[in-house]
Amino acid sequence: MTASATRRHPGLNLDHGDEAAQLQTEELMFGFWIFLMSDLVLFALLFATFGTLRHALAGGPGPQTLFELGSAAKETALLLASSFTFGLATLSMKHEHATGAVLGWMGLTLLLGAGFLGLEVHDFVSMTDKGGGIDRSAFTAATFALVGTHGLHVTFGSLWIVVMMIQVGLIGHRRDDSPTHAAGRRKLVDRVHNRMLRLALFWHFLDIVWIGIFSFVYLGGLAR
Repeated sequence: MTASATRRHPGLNLDHGDEAAQLQTEELMFGFWIFLMSDLVLFALLFATFGTLRHALAGGPGPQTLFELGSAAKETALLLASSFTFGLATLSMKHEHATGAVLGWMGLTLLLGAGFLGLEVHDFVSMTDKGGGIDRSAFTAATFALVGTHGLHVTFGSLWIVVMMIQVGLIGHRRDDSPTHAAGRRKLVDRVHNRMLRLALFWHFLDIVWIGIFSFVYLGGLAR
């Protein structure tokens, strides 16, 4: 098997000629794509619920009163930036001796994600202070459900980043004395590569979902 045939997944440096490892990677990625599609169905239902209940204010405050476009825009910028930095972390895996770069970009991604979550909590507190708590109307309940579910996903993704940083830092490298590499050269092990790639897909997926939330919930709500 040629070197190009063993590099079918960007960011992965699987062992040359290890067809079994490559097939396992493809199976894992296919299964993870199915998981993401099932998660997409969940968000589609939440979007549909919000669209149905967006006018059910029950005499309570609406989006013009509750939403802060500036805060939502900052959240969007932070999440887009975190997707970019995670992409750089993935690209860094392609290079030998790049553990520091991988951990650095992942750490920056984690900080950006934490900033996003902090602003989201601020938005929820602000909505509640303005009389738009989760139990005020069907509109606020649907808003909290959709945005909150995305926030829980970002929280889970952030914890996953922490776990992967520990794995990359402690067990993510091995000695590689194969003829195709200089003696003593180290690289990320295949299983950590695979986990990193699945985490990257998950994180970018959350970015896409948030773009939908920002456009449909915030921009759409304030445009009325």
